[in-house]
Amino acid sequence: MSRFSGWARRLTAVLVLSGTVVALPVQEALAAPPLTTPWTAEVSPDNALPEYPRPQLVRPEWQNLNGLWQFAATGSITTPPTGQNLAEQVLVPYPIESGLSRVQRHEDRMWYRRTFTVPAAWSGRRVRLNFGAVSWETRVWVNGTSVGTHTGGYDPFGFDITPALRAGANELIVGVYAPVDGTGAPIGKQRRSPGGIFYTAHSGIWQTVWMEPVNAASITQLDTVPDVAAGQLDLVVQAAGASGQQVRAEVMTGGTVVGTATGAIGAHLRVPVPSARLWTPDDPFLYDLRVTLTGTGGGDVVSGYFGMRSVGKAVIGGVLRPTLNGRFLYQLGTLDQGYWPDGISTAPTDAALRFDLEQQKALGFNTVRKHVKVEPARWYYWADRLGLLVWQDMPSMRTGVTPSTADRANFESELRRMIDHLRGITSIVQWVPFNEGWGEYDPARIADLVKSWDPTRLVNNNSGSNCCGFDGGNGDVVDDHIYVGPGTPQRPSASRVAVLGEFGGLGLLSPGNQWPGTGFAYEMTANQTALTDRYVSINEQLKPLITDNGLSASIYTQPTDVENEVNGLWTYDRRVLKMNGDRVRAVNRSVIQSATGLVTGGLTSLRVTTSGHTDRFLRHQNDLARTDVVNAASADGLKLDATFRVRVGLADGACVSFESRNLPGRFLRHSGYRVRADARDGTALFDQDATFCVRPAQAGTGVSLESRNLPGHFLRHFSDAVYVARSGGPNAWDSPASFAADVTWLPATPWWRSGADLTVGAAQSLRVTTPGFTDRYLRHQSSLARTDVVNAGSAQVLKEDATFYVRRGLADGSCYSFESRNFAGHYLRHADFRVRKDARDGTALFDQDATFCAQPPRAGGTGVTLASYNIAGHAVRHYAEAVHIAVPGGSHAFDNAVSYDQDVTWAVAPPWAP
Repeated sequence: MSRFSGWARRLTAVLVLSGTVVALPVQEALAAPPLTTPWTAEVSPDNALPEYPRPQLVRPEWQNLNGLWQFAATGSITTPPTGQNLAEQVLVPYPIESGLSRVQRHEDRMWYRRTFTVPAAWSGRRVRLNFGAVSWETRVWVNGTSVGTHTGGYDPFGFDITPALRAGANELIVGVYAPVDGTGAPIGKQRRSPGGIFYTAHSGIWQTVWMEPVNAASITQLDTVPDVAAGQLDLVVQAAGASGQQVRAEVMTGGTVVGTATGAIGAHLRVPVPSARLWTPDDPFLYDLRVTLTGTGGGDVVSGYFGMRSVGKAVIGGVLRPTLNGRFLYQLGTLDQGYWPDGISTAPTDAALRFDLEQQKALGFNTVRKHVKVEPARWYYWADRLGLLVWQDMPSMRTGVTPSTADRANFESELRRMIDHLRGITSIVQWVPFNEGWGEYDPARIADLVKSWDPTRLVNNNSGSNCCGFDGGNGDVVDDHIYVGPGTPQRPSASRVAVLGEFGGLGLLSPGNQWPGTGFAYEMTANQTALTDRYVSINEQLKPLITDNGLSASIYTQPTDVENEVNGLWTYDRRVLKMNGDRVRAVNRSVIQSATGLVTGGLTSLRVTTSGHTDRFLRHQNDLARTDVVNAASADGLKLDATFRVRVGLADGACVSFESRNLPGRFLRHSGYRVRADARDGTALFDQDATFCVRPAQAGTGVSLESRNLPGHFLRHFSDAVYVARSGGPNAWDSPASFAADVTWLPATPWWRSGADLTVGAAQSLRVTTPGFTDRYLRHQSSLARTDVVNAGSAQVLKEDATFYVRRGLADGSCYSFESRNFAGHYLRHADFRVRKDARDGTALFDQDATFCAQPPRAGGTGVTLASYNIAGHAVRHYAEAVHIAVPGGSHAFDNAVSYDQDVTWAVAPPWAP
């Protein structure tokens, strides 16, 4: 108990507020929060969030008003208790329901009261009182004079309180009405009666309160929009009392000014940012910004920051993808709720706020979905500084209630204010106005409205429209929620990228580190190893969805436990990492890497990206590598020559090697700078020559491949041939002209999708390889596929049912279809995951369902695995005698991971009925 002694001691009978002694009744000993964090004991009245709260518009002079205030519940906030002591105390800025607030209960209406003194050095200037956020309706009085009101729980606001001030001590009273889910205001996951996936409310003042001196003409906001293509910052400076005045903006790095511009208040200033260093998760570089208000009555100076980056979408390798700086980066993130056991909505300290983001970045994530909550400005500062992409949700209205006309008007007002407030945040790449239909209305109109307010970011019409909402059909994103998943999310369309906005939810109880109550999750596990195994398993399933189904992002539920949800990577108190961090980091990084198309063990084709030649692919011919046009009509031999299996680098496990698909044992290697396909000869030199390290694309989207043993040399096409080349080197193929484009390759869907060969036209039987069942064969019966024992004594019809003709794939000639031996024109196909035998009906869907790409056996040894052509990651599996297409660890019983590899491995046997 000594660790938290600050929570157990009796309070003094007096409260000192800015030098004024106010008598108070003695308050009983404080109760500790239900669960503490490593930062709980660091919080005191003297250091409640002391950091400057507004990093994007900073003034050097300010006064923090966080700390102990007087507090009282009330039935009305119309008449302030001027000059009256209030019976309780509250530690601002922690919401009253939190343990850190020292109130630890909900009230619909409440008073806050304190005194303050304006520093003498501020004399002659205006004094502005600022609130980071208050939930929900706020009324403010200074010395009994009303200075302003505000409604909305998530946006900052403030008032010029100069006319109400007096010399010496000043009285500040704040009245707050916080109905939470009692009315139709946006609340996110707050509930007055929390339970399940909904959490304790956060009412009253919940972000920093502070004062600052400003001139009569003062800057109020900096709207920054980076224009990467133009090499400049589009800046709009908003100001009060500065009509007709000019501003000067300076972009700086390391204290050096690199670009300046001057212009009018409210105008678009184009500030040059020459040779801009672009912001990415791997290099979250930020520029400093200084803005000065000039002219009569001017002189106001503020500082801020911004990052140079662009957000968009583009067709890459035939798939619509989201882009960052013109390049596709798979967005792997978490569903971050932003709740704390001691502070509820408010992190106990700035270090705690940073901790959550640091840990997510350390575990290999590059994205955070801020779920139906808006954070303090410093949270976004840390996301910008640490390098995490942010999807920003709008806090939703109540579930199960149709919003009224007034509720809708308020929602749209708060939505607009959120976007305006966060417009300059570099890390935000997507707006999400609705989640799972909660309080949803007019989704198409709202998506268009958000896009009109901010055309520089993607708009997600409705996250989870597949499961629980309704989809307006517009916006930039189609977003599925699948628990545990990942299942089979929708494919992208011509206008919308495809994302998995929520999946996962794997749980583990952590006694001693849990919120009081019964913990639950979408799927519970027994221990850290089991939890980590399942996490790795479901994330591995993302890889074929990325490469084959066009999936561009996935959001895992969730970074920490939250109240009774125990599905976090960390416990709710942030004391225990529940998974093996090294394994989580490794699979996360491999998933992001797989989006390049270079999946170890998988097949790929490397497309040229140089303008005018994008129909050409790297292939081998007569032992030499070159590029040629390859398309659907190309001969099988050319498609095979242009397909390679990605192997772990022969000389360096951190790099890759490329094995010929049709000449196993031969690898792309350089010799005398020319790239060739040669048989591995067992020498160290060969392995080094055949190893290439994946680097970021030097131009556009794709990868550049650097020679492992000739640093600075990259795989380049030059006049149809392929070399390892160095820009500006002594050889003709080192020409700097179009070098960056020539060394950028786009890994694409392999032209030959089967990684194992079957004999087209042959009659074959497929035998089970799972130990204990190797006398069973795949057969059809009453149109359904199943397995049964077949032997020499079996009936002739059973032998025929268990025999199939191998045909070229109906949907893709590089894969296979299986025609029934005794029902001509009938093929094995899947429907609702069950494999069956049906007559070909002439539809494209049937042909896709009846096409399977043969791959090397998952269980090793001999045989094949038959991968579904159109449902990524799924393979033909026998399970309890029936046959399905299944994915290991999926949501169905037949996806059970136990013996999966053996069950999807089939021995190609002589036909029972030739």
